[in-house]
Amino acid sequence: MTADDTGSGADATPHPLAVRLEQLILGAERRYTPFQAARTAGVSMELATRFWRAMGFADVGQAKAFTEADVLALRRLAGLVEAGLLSEAMAVQVARSTGQTTARLAEWQIDSFLEGLTDPPEPGMTRTEVTYPIIELLLPELEEFLVYVWRRQLSASAGRVVQAADDEEMVDRRLCVGFADLVGFTRLTRRMEEEELGELVEAFETTAADLVAARGGRLIKTLGDEVLYAADDAAVAAEIALRLIETMANDETMPELRVGIAFGTVTTRMGDVFGTTVNLASRLTSIAPRDAVLVDSAFAEELIRTGEAPASEAEAAEAAATAEKEGEEPPTYRFALQPMWQRPVRGLGVVEPWLLTRRDVAPS
Repeated sequence: MTADDTGSGADATPHPLAVRLEQLILGAERRYTPFQAARTAGVSMELATRFWRAMGFADVGQAKAFTEADVLALRRLAGLVEAGLLSEAMAVQVARSTGQTTARLAEWQIDSFLEGLTDPPEPGMTRTEVTYPIIELLLPELEEFLVYVWRRQLSASAGRVVQAADDEEMVDRRLCVGFADLVGFTRLTRRMEEEELGELVEAFETTAADLVAARGGRLIKTLGDEVLYAADDAAVAAEIALRLIETMANDETMPELRVGIAFGTVTTRMGDVFGTTVNLASRLTSIAPRDAVLVDSAFAEELIRTGEAPASEAEAAEAAATAEKEGEEPPTYRFALQPMWQRPVRGLGVVEPWLLTRRDVAPS
């Protein structure tokens, strides 16, 4: 069953190519109504409906919209609940997170593949007609690649969970959360053509995603003119923020950027992050100067505690003088912190932001 099936359109005659594509991708024909699929899977209609809606599938009335694969998926989810491996609520969350993630992925892949097609293999073929052979060629390779990436990501996530200090930290963890926001994006949307604007957003998201991944952070989500990322280590989060500023500043096509970072307890759900720390990072971004990074006091203290930044330049000079007197190497700091004026932030009270900059000459 497809996510765009609807109760009103279930009885309409589908496009012949759409039928062929569905059979190619699903590897089976529609055989069951929702009630028949639920009964064959040994699942109550109520639970089956919850699973289907969680995966993003519309209600289809009593049309035949389900295949053997749909029945098997229901059996597997219900079996995990019956075996006590997942609660019913957790199984629904699994269905929802998987459905939402793969729906976006599928939409992007189809749009990208078809948009990238300029010359049909045969003269006179339409883009619609080209869709079938393209999917036929790409389907097995993309399926293998999807499983590979998923296993890699699952391995990385499982590793972070095992390294958590205690059980509570597995859900409510202390993380560095950063927002990066393009300045004046709303004004740009009024001046730029849609295609040009789309290219700018894609370039920003791609650059940000590459920088976050390369430096050891995790891209949580992109929101067009804004990206949200997280890192376990304060130095990693700081390096990502400054690299983003430096990279965008060197691109004349990009607007100016501002970044806000906060450190503290974060609740993670379905790959997203929530809580006061996330809200604070967002607020810091909104008040940050152009091409600058603002951090909260907890993040500044973490950089100082780990020796990545001095508490002040006076302290750095004193430490260097002491080291020289004792014939030792002076401490090296990667970052500098400058306290800014305390200010009230809506919903969070008074905060003390710090301006984060580099102390070294230039990035390598």
